[in-house]
Amino acid sequence: MKCPFCGAEDTAVADTRLNDEADVVRRRRKCNACDKRFTTYERAEIQLPQVVKKNGLRTEFSRAKLRASLELALRKRPVSIESVDAAVADIEERLLSAGEREVTTQQLGELVMRELKKLDKVAYIRFASVYRNFEDVDAFSRAIREVSPAAKKK
Repeated sequence: MKCPFCGAEDTAVADTRLNDEADVVRRRRKCNACDKRFTTYERAEIQLPQVVKKNGLRTEFSRAKLRASLELALRKRPVSIESVDAAVADIEERLLSAGEREVTTQQLGELVMRELKKLDKVAYIRFASVYRNFEDVDAFSRAIREVSPAAKKK
């Protein structure tokens, strides 16, 4: 590794540690030329699929956009931040395990709805009403019956 102070390539690792989540390696290095110390961080580079929008445009997957969508649907609902983090991680894991290079917004929306259905039924209905673009009250009622415990008993 090149020294950021003098540019020499002769450096030595003085200490290596993992962060608490064990997904980042922190290395303290010492330059053998100028004796200065510096820190480097290593993280696995994960390639999430491109998102194909309805109009055909392709864009980078954005964890922030995914999280914002979930948070919008869950606004003022009793769901913990940890649960939202877990849902985002689960969606990312599903995308990675699928091994596809592209994912449509429709597929992504279905994954979001699956997670919201587990987290909070009201948030699920909020998201579904926009995502599925309900045209009438009947479509809305069907979605409510889908998650309503009373409807499942009948």
